[in-house]
Amino acid sequence: MSWNQELFKQTLDFAARAHGDQKTKTGVPYVVHLVKVATEVLCAADGSFDVDFAMQCALLHDCMEDAGVSHQALAQAFGARVADGVRALSKDDAVGRGNRMDDVLRRIRTQPREVWLVKLADRITNLEPPPPQWDDAKVAEYREEAGRIYEALHGCHAGLAARLQQKIAAYGV
Repeated sequence: MSWNQELFKQTLDFAARAHGDQKTKTGVPYVVHLVKVATEVLCAADGSFDVDFAMQCALLHDCMEDAGVSHQALAQAFGARVADGVRALSKDDAVGRGNRMDDVLRRIRTQPREVWLVKLADRITNLEPPPPQWDDAKVAEYREEAGRIYEALHGCHAGLAARLQQKIAAYGV
């Protein structure tokens, strides 16, 4: 499968600058999470989807939600299609906490298949060992939410869906 390494590097540079010194809940530089999500997408590349578009959405997926990058800035840098995909992947603070994931999933399902793949890849990556500060209830809640993501999006790619299912089964056990 062919993909554009220069586009990958350009997108990664933008995302790394946007996230700056931000860290994940486990304390590693945030850019590591972004590369892991993009790696899941690249490993799933089977010729059935636009790898470059999916990879860009993967690297940028948290720029709006966690780094404050505007839709307009993303559209100027990468085009409206990428900016729209990232917006769909971003939680909306105006939506109540209990309804945010349903809102995200609803918006993702209006996007091209590549955006669906990114959400699966993101949750696969997030299902690494839970942060030590999480109690059993938080771990169970996160696992349940992962199941909702699987149910909503599993039809977009059999390999990523199977990988997510495996990660859910092993999470927090």
